This record gives sequence, structure tokens and C-alpha cells, in this order.
Amino acid sequence: MTENAQQQPTAPSTELPTQYAPADVEGPLYERWVERGYFAADAKSDRPAYTIVIPPPNVTGSLHLGHAFQHTLMDALTRRKRMQGFESLWLPGMDHAGIATQNKVEQQLAEEGKSRHDLGREEFVERVWQWKEEYGGRILGQMRRLGDGVDWDRERFTMDEGLSKAVQTIFKKLYDDELIYRAERIINWCPRCLTAISDIEVEYQEDDGELVSIKYGEGDETLVVATTRAETMLGDTAVAVHPDDERYRHLVGKRIKLPLTNRTIPVVADTHVDPEFGTGAVKVTPAHDPNDFAIGQRHGLESITVMDERAVITVHGPFEGLDRFEARSAIVAALRSQGRIVAEKRPYVHSVGHCSRCKTTIEPRLSMQWWVKVGPLAKAAGDAVRDGRVKIHPEDMSKRYFDWVDNMHDWCISRQLWWGHRIPVWYGPEGQVVCVGPDEQPPGTEAEGWKQDTDVLDTWFSSGLWPFSTLGWPEQTADLRKFYPTDVLLTGHDIIFFWVARMMMFGLYAMDGEVPFRTIALTGLVRDERGKKMSKSFGNVVDPLDWMDKYGSDAVRFTLARGANPGTDVPIGEDWVQASRNFANKIWNATRFALMNGATVEGPLPDPAEMSATDRWILSRLNKTVAEVDAFYDDFQFAKLSDSLFHFAWDEVFDWYVELSKTTFQAGGRGAEVSRRVLGEVLDVTLKLLHPVVPFVTDTLWTTLTGGESVVIADWPADSGFRDEAAEREIESLQSVITEVRRFRADQGLQPGQRVPARLTLDGTALAPHEAAIRQLLRLQPEGDAFAATATLPVAGATVALDLSGTIDVAAERKRLAKDLAAAEKEKAQATGKLGNEAFLGKAPDNVVEKIRTRLAKAEEDIARIQAQLERLPQA
Repeated sequence: MTENAQQQPTAPSTELPTQYAPADVEGPLYERWVERGYFAADAKSDRPAYTIVIPPPNVTGSLHLGHAFQHTLMDALTRRKRMQGFESLWLPGMDHAGIATQNKVEQQLAEEGKSRHDLGREEFVERVWQWKEEYGGRILGQMRRLGDGVDWDRERFTMDEGLSKAVQTIFKKLYDDELIYRAERIINWCPRCLTAISDIEVEYQEDDGELVSIKYGEGDETLVVATTRAETMLGDTAVAVHPDDERYRHLVGKRIKLPLTNRTIPVVADTHVDPEFGTGAVKVTPAHDPNDFAIGQRHGLESITVMDERAVITVHGPFEGLDRFEARSAIVAALRSQGRIVAEKRPYVHSVGHCSRCKTTIEPRLSMQWWVKVGPLAKAAGDAVRDGRVKIHPEDMSKRYFDWVDNMHDWCISRQLWWGHRIPVWYGPEGQVVCVGPDEQPPGTEAEGWKQDTDVLDTWFSSGLWPFSTLGWPEQTADLRKFYPTDVLLTGHDIIFFWVARMMMFGLYAMDGEVPFRTIALTGLVRDERGKKMSKSFGNVVDPLDWMDKYGSDAVRFTLARGANPGTDVPIGEDWVQASRNFANKIWNATRFALMNGATVEGPLPDPAEMSATDRWILSRLNKTVAEVDAFYDDFQFAKLSDSLFHFAWDEVFDWYVELSKTTFQAGGRGAEVSRRVLGEVLDVTLKLLHPVVPFVTDTLWTTLTGGESVVIADWPADSGFRDEAAEREIESLQSVITEVRRFRADQGLQPGQRVPARLTLDGTALAPHEAAIRQLLRLQPEGDAFAATATLPVAGATVALDLSGTIDVAAERKRLAKDLAAAEKEKAQATGKLGNEAFLGKAPDNVVEKIRTRLAKAEEDIARIQAQLERLPQA
């Protein structure tokens, strides 16, 4: 438990302001940490490395509670490792957020009456960079507010020069290895953003739609299909039935008439069809549904696209030029007029995908796109977890990971945007296709007929390289050698597939089988205090900056950490943040008291033989807490370590040890000197243990207490191995006496400060040395000549006799307790009657019966408690 050798101690201070004001402390203190280089990692250091790369927030984003939650935990991990002597690197950065950022700039242009096409691609991209410099990165300043101990000198951006080179390098490598290809497939298409989007950018919600059953065919060769998207029937190229469905066996292989068109389409047998669902027959539109596309591939069906990129009908005829939703109504009306509608259901509530950016309904669309062949990459990503090279925590989340990587489909990586990493492929005048690496020149000029692909890469493509591209890859940099592989990826369980699996695939591929991180620590999602998802539509979204302004960053951090059970969602409410603010104030006030009473860290700890049982007890508990907190950190049990620290600091140090020490300080002498040194030691270690989670208040107090430069660079405390079980049992007995007498006093209606004559019988117990502390904490004055015990409390082998005569109105107290007893007996009688009624028990739900049993148990407890209070009252 010694300070870091780099520290330059000054004389400890004994003065602190009467109140802790986070707003006055946090901003200047954070800037001091940064200026002094505490968070800067040295690749040349001989200390062992510890690395976490921050999940890059969008350049368009601002800090929300989910960010604050994960950043608090990552910061706690890296701060602790730094104190343990590791060369800790927490690397910050931002994602260029292709769709979101382009939308922001296009909105600006729209306000000017322009579109990106008015500017042209090159000028538009320049405009986006200008927007990024002016408005982007707001979240970085908010990270400072939270106290993120990141290495700002290593801040990266997914579109910066180095990362762009990494993107082009790995694209070329994948292309050359035939792991990237171009093909026509079904993708998620946003008719508003005019681009393919990834699965994570599709938000599903329950929409009111319609389910229409339509008769296909003529005469005896008819069947009925049901659809929620009638407009797509214009692109139907088959009807599919299950091969074992006897109802349709006679139609398989035949062609039937497709209504509203001059076409006939085949009836095909396919095992994908569920004969028990609906009519057992499904319309097949290969160009507008992923399952239909797969059926079409199996049966060699034509794919007919019936909508353009804006979801407007393109099929010649009466519906051409209509928006898809307009066409839906018109087509149903036309079918109805022909007697083709068998049934209609409105509203029909079903799950519909929407673009997460603009909320437009997604249109599955057949489109020529670039794809990653994920098979061998996904297998490697699965093997790395199966063979133990990468640990997933909590372990039960591994199944979800394997469900993704073992069943992964090829990944669409092209986006129809201008902002992003442009695909490095050129097309020549004779149909040539050339992929160009970062150090290569294009194969020709536009004048010679060469054109670069107009699409850009999916944002997740570049962020999938994040663990190694940010460290300098493809160059073999000092950072890459020192800090790769990273140690922990801490992120939400909701993006296992979208980000985690892709980093695993790319990391193993690019780094010759070396994993990108050794541990994947998965967190839950932050929810409101009732466990409900936070959403603007629910009106329960909280801006963490508002809470930081009101209660301080430490309070927000501690609240989030205290709710962080691995993989479990985190409910949070303002009352809990206020309670954490109270904890910060408690730490402040207790340390202030200690300083005013001479607590010190000067010199070695006294020999245990010189210490009181109270001193030995708190040191024993301190070392057990150090060991417990270390174990919880190693297991990513942030909630448990925070709870352990809370109860040790508040209950054992501040409520018990500090209070018990007051008697020792008042007595003076060598005992007071020893306790002052022990109190200084306990506060020193406790503040260090708390620091990774609540950095601001702890650094302010620790530097005042010790005179050290900063707790940020202090040594993490180690368990010294000191234990004193006898002292722990002794103080537990002392606590029992004090707690029981306090409870009795409260039951009798005595005021906390009201002094009562008492006789203490402590002979033959370990409590004899504690009589002064017992009397002081319980407000017990010595017995006088007229002492007459009216109540006797035997506790922990000791006896406390109290004289309450003259301190309470016995008659009034008996009357009050008698009223409470009558109410409790009535409650018992009612509950007993219901539980004895067989007819009631036969009808009542289990939860109602359980509530009545709970009421009965509570009533019985109340009766026993009140009767005991009545017995203890002096006779009137």
C-alpha cells in the first residue's frame, strides 16, 4: 500500500471546504489530469500493456446513458490497471457514420434550396468534412465531463488517412483471396436514404397493416394466397406449396393465371412452405422478399423488379408511377372489382422494418451489391472462442455469439452514399474489373473510359478493423507491437453480431490468426427505473448531462456501475443518482472529519499489539474488502464491487469506525495517535479503491489527505494478508449491543439525542474496553443514586439496564401501542379467515393467496414486536 514512485508528495492538508461542489471541482481537475499526461500511454515502456479501444461513437452523436454506462466501466478498468502498474491505453475515436452524417449535411443543403447533386460528389464530400470540423465530435467534450481517462493524443477517426489506408488494404486482400465479390441479392433498401442499410439499422415495430387473401388461377386450378404487400404481386413469378400437401399435389408443375397481368406463373413444391400456416400456399416474388429470392434460386425462377429506388411502381399498366402504398390500395380495389378478394383483415398488426435514421418503411429489394464471403472468416471467429483464445463474459452469452457466427449469411458491404470509404474498384471500357490497393494507381483515367465504383463501404466495415487499424495497421508500428491484441472489448450484448463478430473475423484474418481482444465483456442495456426501454416516444429518455449538472459526474458514474451486472439490463432512476450524490457527500464529510481530527498517512502503521480491537477490526475488514474488490474486477462484477465498496465505506468506515474513533480521539494519548494513523491508512486505501468508479471526489480528497500528486497515478492497494477474526467478532458484538439498544430507544419514542441513565454489565465479555464508546454512541449517562431499572436488555453476553422513568409518558405510550396491537390483531384475523376459507382458496389466483400469506406473517411479526415493547415499558 505504497504510493507510486513517480509521485512528488507535498505536505498533507487538514482543510477542506464544508461542502463538496462537483461543478467547481470536476472540470478543472480533469484538465489537470490531461495536461499532466496521466492518460498518455508509452509504447516504449517496459511495463506490461493493458489496452481497451473505445467502441467508436458516431461523429453525429451526443452522450446518452448507454455511452455513459459503458464508458464508466471501461474507465474503471483502465484506471485500476494504470494504478496496478500497467501501461494502460484507452484509445478514443469516432465513427464517420455514413448515412447519419450524409443526412445531416443534406438537410443543411435542403435549407439552402440545394441537393448534393447540385454540388457534385467531390464538393459534397468537402462540405461533409467542413460539417465534421464544425459540428462533429460533440460527444468528445461530453466524455471529458464524464471523466473518461482516454489517451487524447491517440484519438482516431474512421475516415482519417491511416484508417482509410487500412480499409483499402484489407479490401484488396479480401478481394484477391476471393472473399469479396459482387452479386445481385436481396438487401434492406431505404427509399428515403436511397441506399442499402445493414440489419442493425433496421428497427422493427408493430404496425397496423392489412392482410388480404387473393384467389390466383381460374376454374378448378385455383388457390388462395395471403399477403400484407399486395403491390408486390405484380412481380410474382410462382406460387409455392409444400411437396407433401395433398391439397395442391395436382397443381404442382402446372401454370396458373396471375391476376391483373397477362402472365401465368408455375406452382412449385418447396419445403420452406409451412402447410399449417394460412392456406398453405404462398406467392413468390423473388425480387422483393429474401425468402422468395431463395425459393427462386432453388427453382430457377425469374426475378422481376416492380419498383424503382424510391419505391414507385415501374410495371407498365394502370399502376405505373404510383407510390407503393398508393399502389397497394389501388391493386386491392382492382382485385375486389374482379371478385378475386377472398378475405380482408384490417387492421392487421404485424412487425414491419423501418430505417433507423428516417423511419421510412424498409423495402426488400433485389440489387447489385458488394458482399463479403463470410464462411471461412466466421468459422475462424467461432473457433477462437471455442478453443479459449477469447473468453466471453458472462459465459452464457457464448451461445448467442455462436448462434450468429455459425449461421452467418454473406455480408452486404456496399452503400449507395457519397460519404464514406469509396469502393476501390475500377471498371474499364472493355468490361475489365480492377481492385486497387492503397499504394497502387488506378488502371486508367476517365478519359480512357475507366470509372471507379460509385458506392461506399458499410460503416461497419471500417469499424470492424478498429482494434488494429487504430494502432497503425497495416504498418508494423510500435503501438501495434505493444498494445495488440487488446485486452477487453466491453460493449452491449445487442451488437454481438453487428460489431463484435466482424471485429473477430477481420482481426483474425488481418493479423494472421491473432485475436483482436482476449475478453469480450458484454453489458446489458440501460432502462428506466421501471425496467422499460428508454425511448423518445415513451418520454422517458434522460440526458446524462442534466444529471451531471445537478448531482455531479461521480454520482452518475457510481449509479451506473452499481447497476452493472454482467449481461443484464440496468434500470436507473433519478432517485438513485441522488443517493449516489449523498454517498459522495458522505465520503467528503467523513474525510473532512478525519483531517480535522489529525488522521495521517505519515510513517509506518503501528504494530498490531499497540492497536485497539477497533483498529484491528477495521484493518482486517479493509484487507478483506481489497481482496473482494479485486476478485469482482477480475470477474467484471461491477455491481458487486460497487456495492461492496459502498457498504464498507458507508457502513463500516464512516458509520462505525469513525464514530467509534471519536471516543479514542477525545481520550488522547498513544491510543489516539495509533487510531489517527489507522484512520489515515483506511481512508487512503478506501479512496484508492473507490477512485476508478468515482474519480473526481476521491482524487480531491486523497491529495488533501496524503499530499500526493494524484490518486490517478498512485499504487493500487494490495491485500496485506492481515486478518484478525477475534477483533471482528468483538466489534460485531459491540455493533449488536449498540444496534439493539438504539432499536429499543426508537421503539420507546426516545429522541436520538435524549440522554438516559443506564447500568452496563460487561464483565466476562470482550466489550469491557468499549464502555465509553457504548455510552457515547447510545447517549447513556452513568447511573445515579436514584437509578431504578425499568427495562433490561441482554445482548451479546452483556446486559444494558435502562431507567426510563421521567423520560417518556408511559400511559400515553401504552395507549398508542395498544391501538397498534389492536390493528395488527385485526389484520391477522382477516388474513387467517381468508386462508381458512376453502372456497376462497379454490378461486383466488396464486399471487393473491401469496399476498395474504405475506400479510399474515407481517401481522404476526407486528404483534410479537408490540407485545415485547409493552412488556419492556415500566409499570405506571
